[in-house]
Amino acid sequence: MTDNTPRDGGGRGERVYAPDFLTELFQNPLDQGYADAAQRRRVDPPSPARVRSGRVVSAVVLLALGFLFAVAYRQTVAEEPDRSQARSGLVSQIRERQEETDRLTRRAEQLREDVTRQRDAALTRSAAARLRDLEAMTGLGRVRGDGVVVQLADASGNQDAVTGAGGPGPGRVLYRDLQLVANALWAAGAEAIAVNDQRLTSTSTIRSAGEAILVDFRPVTGPYRVSAIGPDGMRRRFEASTAAALLRRVADQTGLSFGSREASDLTLPEAATDSQLRYASPPPESPQPSPSSPAAGSSSVPRPSGSGTSSPSPSGGGR
Repeated sequence: MTDNTPRDGGGRGERVYAPDFLTELFQNPLDQGYADAAQRRRVDPPSPARVRSGRVVSAVVLLALGFLFAVAYRQTVAEEPDRSQARSGLVSQIRERQEETDRLTRRAEQLREDVTRQRDAALTRSAAARLRDLEAMTGLGRVRGDGVVVQLADASGNQDAVTGAGGPGPGRVLYRDLQLVANALWAAGAEAIAVNDQRLTSTSTIRSAGEAILVDFRPVTGPYRVSAIGPDGMRRRFEASTAAALLRRVADQTGLSFGSREASDLTLPEAATDSQLRYASPPPESPQPSPSSPAAGSSSVPRPSGSGTSSPSPSGGGR
């Protein structure tokens, strides 16, 4: 605060600044106790023996600290080769398991093709054609045709500088985005859909595990490509859907990459695993109460639930 009231003497007004906490802090940054201790040392200096003992204690403390740092550094350097060796061993094991998985996958595809050839040879021509059509419709057979390809990718500035993977944030493609695209393509008339060559069936799931996106429990990485085979006009109907409008708005706001294009002569593989189908059977008829029963008017025979309790699609969801 300032006081601009003129003072006596010289006939001039003088600015008088009242002391405050910040001014005092900057003018006297050290506590008053330090000044008092220095004043006491000047008045009553410590004895030479006390000074020597203080120096000895300081030297011992410094030596102990130096020894501890040296031991810690030596242990860290000595354990580094072991950690590097363990890390390289884990990396080699992962690569071996991946190679083994790829080899078994190729072997399974060959066996599946052999089974298909032998089955077609055992069946009549019409029965084999009917079976192939059913496999194509259920996702258990390879299909080929014209369709639409929808591509999604993380925002360019949302990638980790070391791993190159997309980090958390609105500019990252979420599993719900792939769910939206798949459901919108089904609604637009798609007959077969694959996400990064992972074929979708009626029992497929698109979920997340941590930062990874899983399609039928198999990880997929960006950029994500959702391929669909269907009738003409499918892309127009997909672009007019609310899912496409939502993803376009998200792409404009976050930099996420989203686009669709028509594609000819697409080939979608069969599902990686055979679907285990379960068949439902109607429950046995409940006995009707006799007219003479006193509880006939209040009988609570179980009835099937209405359409309001239908379960959601396995790939449903939204951003």
